[in-house]
Amino acid sequence: QVKLVESGGGLVQPGASLRLSCAASEGTFSNYAMNWFRQAPGKEREFVASVSRIGDTNDYAHSVQGRFTISRDNRENILFLQMNSLKPEDTAVSYCAAKFTLGDRTTYTQREDMNYWGKGTLVTVSS
Repeated sequence: QVKLVESGGGLVQPGASLRLSCAASEGTFSNYAMNWFRQAPGKEREFVASVSRIGDTNDYAHSVQGRFTISRDNRENILFLQMNSLKPEDTAVSYCAAKFTLGDRTTYTQREDMNYWGKGTLVTVSS
């Protein structure tokens, strides 16, 4: 099992940057592909980004491609999401999630594939 704790959310203006972190414990972090999802008010939880188990393959939702960067530090058991050029439509609770995998370079996009979830951190983009 893996415990996930997000941090780094907050209130920023459009065009600003923010970096989210997700600290993992109580499991073997490097055995999991890691994802970020987000859920805006009144909407379904949606895929944002995924990074493969060893950290060399990334996948992004079209809405964040070119603006967000997902990365991980397997020595420190931390997942990151660097968010640049933030837009009001990025306002959401952001969740990190872990997917057990044997694949070195496999990424995932589906909520139902995730094995563990954090409790979320709120990102608000508003002027």
